[in-house]
Amino acid sequence: MDALGSYPINFSTGRVPISTSGDESKNRPIRRNRMVQAAAEWLKRRSTVAKIAIASAATVLALVALKVTVKDHNYFFIAGAVIHAAGLLILAYKLTTHKTCSGLSSKSQELTALFLIVKLVSGTILRIDFYSILEFITLVSTVWVIYMIRFKLKNTYVKSFDNFHLYYVVVPCMVLSIFIFPHAPYNRFIRVLWAFGVYLESLSVLPQLRLMQNAKTIEPFTAHYVFALGISRFLAFAYWVIQVYDSRGQYFLLVGSGYFWFMAAFMAEMIQSFILADFCYYYIKSMVKGQLRMPV
Repeated sequence: MDALGSYPINFSTGRVPISTSGDESKNRPIRRNRMVQAAAEWLKRRSTVAKIAIASAATVLALVALKVTVKDHNYFFIAGAVIHAAGLLILAYKLTTHKTCSGLSSKSQELTALFLIVKLVSGTILRIDFYSILEFITLVSTVWVIYMIRFKLKNTYVKSFDNFHLYYVVVPCMVLSIFIFPHAPYNRFIRVLWAFGVYLESLSVLPQLRLMQNAKTIEPFTAHYVFALGISRFLAFAYWVIQVYDSRGQYFLLVGSGYFWFMAAFMAEMIQSFILADFCYYYIKSMVKGQLRMPV
């Protein structure tokens, strides 16, 4: 993770002075914070191989915990959509109260709106459920964010930092969807459209991360939003992994035409999860230390 470099992010820690009154209840949060910092320092001293092993073990434990505690795994997608919506609420708070869109990528929001439109258009034919309603609400919120960035707060939008070329994402996703798409009793165009939305979603965060690299800094509200995206995508990734495990591999044949669609869709989820995992790692460090050095 450190191979990509780093840049500082400042967060308000709200530290509480150590009490000398002997009140155990006041000292307990401070001791807990010291323990977390000590654990973070211990992890920092581990080798890269050890860090990967620890991260892998933590991921497996999280997947096991989700499998045991959540009986209906379809709730993962609903929870992911709710968390994404919560991230958008954080952006809404920033845009309406701070009157600035600095640190936000309009292009990333545009890609988000595009894949949501594609999935809603194809999804209304493939299936209509509560998840579709959540996607529609998310789309409306995303369009509002784009409007605020491009028009209401355009004076605070640094266009030179948001220089990721969208065709780097759109064109490869479009080509891949033409050749690898799900098998279903519907028009081929609809199936290709659905695949395009899935692939596009996996890479939609790239312009936002690119903007952070160019700006060399990131504001806390934007960090909260991207972290929410990371949690949302991890839940979707957990759904795929658990389904494969429960079906003893038969899920390969249930979700697509042979192995190719499943592997492509599964890889799309993995790519997005790993892209955001690096950010989430440094974000969690910021909550411990009060200052974050992010990958660039």
